[in-house]
Amino acid sequence: MTQTPPRPIGYMLKRYPRLSETFILNEMRALERLGTHLHVFSLMRPEGALSHPAVMELQAPVTYLPETLTAKIRAVARAHATMAWTVPGRYLQAAGRAFWWSLRSRRPLSICKQFLRSGYMAVACREQRIQHLHAHFANAPATVARLVSVMCDISYSFSTHAKDLYLTRQKVMRRRIGSASFVLTCTRHNVEYLQSFLPQQEWHKIHLVYHGIDLAEFPFPADNGKATSAAAVEPVIPIEVSVPLILSVGRLVPKKGLNDLISACQLLKARGLKFRCAIVGEGPLRGDLESQISRLGLEDTVALLGAMAHDRLVSFYGQASVFALCPHVMEDGDRDGIPNVLVEAMAAGLPVVSTRVSGIPELVEDRRTGLLVGPKDPAALADAVEGLLKEPDKRQSLVVAARRKVENSFLCWETTKAVQTLLQVGASR
Repeated sequence: MTQTPPRPIGYMLKRYPRLSETFILNEMRALERLGTHLHVFSLMRPEGALSHPAVMELQAPVTYLPETLTAKIRAVARAHATMAWTVPGRYLQAAGRAFWWSLRSRRPLSICKQFLRSGYMAVACREQRIQHLHAHFANAPATVARLVSVMCDISYSFSTHAKDLYLTRQKVMRRRIGSASFVLTCTRHNVEYLQSFLPQQEWHKIHLVYHGIDLAEFPFPADNGKATSAAAVEPVIPIEVSVPLILSVGRLVPKKGLNDLISACQLLKARGLKFRCAIVGEGPLRGDLESQISRLGLEDTVALLGAMAHDRLVSFYGQASVFALCPHVMEDGDRDGIPNVLVEAMAAGLPVVSTRVSGIPELVEDRRTGLLVGPKDPAALADAVEGLLKEPDKRQSLVVAARRKVENSFLCWETTKAVQTLLQVGASR
C-alpha cells in the first residue's frame, strides 16, 4: 500500500535566499535534519548573485510569484478567482479583514498588496497540502500568512526579530499575536517588550528561541583563540600579518553605528596605534561613510569592502584580531536584536566589542564573553578596542568564555528543536 507523504510546514519569507538572513537558513536546515518537511514561500525573488553556500543543502522547494509584471498580474488574478470560487466564505472573510485593516492602517496600499499576494500563496498552500504556516518577520510575511491561514483554514505562527517588532504599532502586534498559534522571538529583551503591552493571558504564546549557528563552520583550535591564522587563508585585503585587523560586519545603515567605529579609528590612529579596519557590508550609507573616512584622513586605515559571500566571510574572521560592532537605537525605535555576526565572531575565536543595546548583553557579557560600551560613544569604543589589542591574555580569556557561551546557547541544531516542537503543536490544532 502506498504511504501518503507527510504534509509539509510552510515557511513564509519576504525574500529568499537573502545574504543577511543566515539565521533563517540555519533554522530551516536544522528543521530538515530533524525530519520536518518544509516548503518555502518567498514574497520576493532574491537580489544579487551572492548567497550562502548552504542554500544548496536545503531540500525544501520554493514558491515565488511570477517574475514579469504581466505574468504576475495574470497569476494573481487567476489565484484570487480560484479561491473566491472554491472557498467563497473563507475568501470573503480574508478580504473583509484586509479591507478593515487597510482602513485603519497608515499604509493602506501595503495591506492591499499583501492581500493580492495572499491569494496566490493560498492556492500554492492548497496545492502543497500545507498543514501549518510559519512567517519570519511580523510585517508583510506575517500579514500574508494570516490571510492565507484564513483562506486555507490552517494555523499560522510567526517569528518577530527587531525592526519588524519595534516599528509595528503595538495594537497591530496585539492583533497578530492574538490570531497566531504562537510567536517566536530571538531575545529576552524582545520578550519583555512584548509582555509590556500584551494582555497577560497572551504571554504563553511568546517563546524565546535564540538564533543558532552551525559550529561546524567555525573550528576553534586551542592555540591563540582564533579560528585560523592570517597566513592560512587568502587575504581579503592586503595587510601585514603583524598589523592588527579590526573587523566589523553589517549593513551600511544608521542603526549599525559604523560612523562611531570610524570615529573610534581616528582616535586610535591619533594615539599612534598601528592597525587596519575592514567593514564588510553594503547599504545606503556607503557614500556618507566614504566621505567620513576621507575627511578624517583614514583612507589607508579603514576599508569598506562591500557585501561578501558567507563562506568568504567565515575565512575572513581568521584574519582579524578584534571584532567591533556598535549598534544604537534609532529615534523611531528601530534597533538590532542580537546580530548574527556577533555570534559568528565569538564562535570563530574573535574577541568582540559591542554596545549595550537590545539583546546584545544576553550574548556579550561584559568582561566575561566580550566587552560592552555605551552606544554612540567612540571614545569608549576606542578604549575597549585598544585594551584588547594590547592585552593578549585578556583576549584569550574572553574568547574561550565566548566560545563556551555559543556552544551552550546558540547552536542551531539545539535551538531549532524547540522550534520543531512548537510547529508540531501548532500544526495539530
